[in-house]
Amino acid sequence: MNPEELKARTKAFAVSVVEFVDGLSNTGTTQLIGKQLMRSATSLAANYRAVCRSRSKADFVNKLGIVEEEADETVFWLEMLVECRKVRREEVDSFLDEGNQLTRMIAASRITARRSLQPENRRENDTTAPS
Repeated sequence: MNPEELKARTKAFAVSVVEFVDGLSNTGTTQLIGKQLMRSATSLAANYRAVCRSRSKADFVNKLGIVEEEADETVFWLEMLVECRKVRREEVDSFLDEGNQLTRMIAASRITARRSLQPENRRENDTTAPS
């Protein structure tokens, strides 16, 4: 997936989460968790845009780390809504799936980018490299 597609995907995810949170009940707990969920999902999308404007490989890797954390945090808040019995699992399954997919993609990209920062260390740590 190219950066523009991932930018659109993270933004669409954030918009969907915002719409979902707007439909949650008005209880204090639900609203508190909902606000945290909305913050992490929108931060995921905003910070991925920042990744696309990185000034260096090191900056790219660092910013991807932030995006990975926000994606994982979004999944956490979705799980909290379910475990606190504020929503049914079925209501958030698609969000959980997308959040987990984004987390895995970003983590894999970060690992690849980090390896490319230190090509001399890649061979030493790569167990698939011939001896």
